[in-house]
Amino acid sequence: MNENLATTHTEGPSWNIVGRFPTFELADKKRNELVADSDLQVKIHYQGTVNNRFYAVKIRFNPALAEAEAERLRKEVKKKRKAKLNKKRRKK
Repeated sequence: MNENLATTHTEGPSWNIVGRFPTFELADKKRNELVADSDLQVKIHYQGTVNNRFYAVKIRFNPALAEAEAERLRKEVKKKRKAKLNKKRRKK
């Protein structure tokens, strides 16, 4: 492998906690329910303080889909802005 390649990390959408469970088996059960939706990414994260550990099930929308939705919204705003500008420029 080429070790000189520098890769940059880009942040995606944030993860939201949908449940906290005392055991991995319960968290895995919840994750398997959520995996059925292909638009979501699901993960289990072991977290908490030393005295209060738990398994958190986290979800987020697929970054590719979120990026496509953001692009669609940008185009929609641009289209509205352009239509408003053209309305002002019309000759009477």
